Amino acid sequence: MSALIFLEKCTSTNDEILRHFTLTRSAHLAIYTFNQTRGRGQYGNSWNLSVNQNLAFSMALPVDQFTIRDQFINFRTAEVLANFLAIMTKSTVEIKWPNDLIIQNKKVAGILIEKKNIDGISYFIVGIGLNVLQTDFQDLKKAGSLLTQTGISFQLHDFAKELYEYLMENLTKKASEDNILKEINHRLFRKDKVSVFSHHEMRQNGIIKKVDEEGFLWVELENEGLKKFYHKEIELLY
Repeated sequence: MSALIFLEKCTSTNDEILRHFTLTRSAHLAIYTFNQTRGRGQYGNSWNLSVNQNLAFSMALPVDQFTIRDQFINFRTAEVLANFLAIMTKSTVEIKWPNDLIIQNKKVAGILIEKKNIDGISYFIVGIGLNVLQTDFQDLKKAGSLLTQTGISFQLHDFAKELYEYLMENLTKKASEDNILKEINHRLFRKDKVSVFSHHEMRQNGIIKKVDEEGFLWVELENEGLKKFYHKEIELLY
């Protein structure tokens, strides 16, 4: 059985891959669908995809294949996915802290990393949601797709296979934590630019300075000075 499995429909690829893994035992198993009904994003957020327009993708990777600390797995995945999208679209791809991919100021992808124990072996379940062909996002003003942001119309099955092969080749490739952090900060969305933030239910200007190795975002706020924040503690308004 192939290590890349297509599902016509599922609730969440991150949940579904666990069931398929117990059946196949395939190394680097990945599943994908164009019809995910109850996708999950980071920190309890939802990720809903329009049917047959977008891609939900999950991949199981043994923890022992990584030489970096757990907190760098999300960084590494974001870096590799950004590189893949840049290659495929010939566009600048930015990383919005902590787990979104941005092209021309619109969110086109999100990442959810979960650590699971399967029969005594630890795996990272790498979940990726990608807006590929959707053009109508209704009230989701921050969302876009590869089609709306680059004008490129990808064939979904081919795109999923390209993504799988790129992740297989690059995600577990040895990389230093220093270089990963440097790449994240190089691609960091709105870095060193005056932006508007919501903090303690108040709006104020600020400038994103960096993300540190613990995953904190450092922002120079006009009323509070330089402070670090974890996700949900501050909101970037764009």
